[in-house]
Amino acid sequence: MIRSLAVSLLTLVAFAAPALASPPAEPPIQVMVLGAYHFGNPGHDIHNTKVDDVTTPRRQAEMAEVATRLARFKPTRIALEAQVDTSDLTYAKYRAFKPADLGKSRDERVQIGFRVARGAGLADVYGIDADGDFPYDKVQAFAERSAAGKARFAALDQQVGDTVREFNPLQKTQSVAALLAWHNEPARIRTMHSFYNALLAFGDTASQPGAELDAAWYLRNARIFAKLIQIAKPGDRVIVVFGAGHAYWLRHFVETTPGFELVEPDRYLLDAKK
Repeated sequence: MIRSLAVSLLTLVAFAAPALASPPAEPPIQVMVLGAYHFGNPGHDIHNTKVDDVTTPRRQAEMAEVATRLARFKPTRIALEAQVDTSDLTYAKYRAFKPADLGKSRDERVQIGFRVARGAGLADVYGIDADGDFPYDKVQAFAERSAAGKARFAALDQQVGDTVREFNPLQKTQSVAALLAWHNEPARIRTMHSFYNALLAFGDTASQPGAELDAAWYLRNARIFAKLIQIAKPGDRVIVVFGAGHAYWLRHFVETTPGFELVEPDRYLLDAKK
């Protein structure tokens, strides 16, 4: 009887021990991927938007409102589309930032990233961009081998151009918060990314330029997210400000990586009282 009781107690302890030894679950890293249009008109995209000057009094008031709304997320880190050579990925330009710069710089890294970080009292922001190829010319060269290829490529190019042309007139009536929300609608992000999937059709048994471009774009975004993993800690609330074209893959990585949780920016951009 005593032996039987001892065995039962040992069995109970054996089953209970793993549960007792398990550490408490760590809080998730919450990430808001804020896809932005490029305020400074750098001309680096296939089709480029002519953006209103965000340093005007009207736009500065709207930018202040954007910062107020994003502040409700209570960010602990801000990560930007910038390449840095510091081992901890801190972006040195932030430390030289002064509020007066908001009236001079059109860069969204300054207007959104620096502004929100300063309001949150953050000592640093981080540059997590990565190098990557974008061999668009090879896809275009392949398309031009045939009339059908040219037509298919032209249709895709038209699709991208239509998105730009749809956005441009919105600037006349919409606030910066609304314009950012427009870029961050999940359905729109998926539609914009469908362009890359359509490029997979450009290839044959000898070469696959469309697939190579897609792979290069995926790799660049994977490297960006790998840097985000390096800077983020459990419980962090991170705002990632990148060109809207990056949103699809960055959101994908957040949603599918254990320990990360995606936060929709529109919850904050469109709700002034949240």
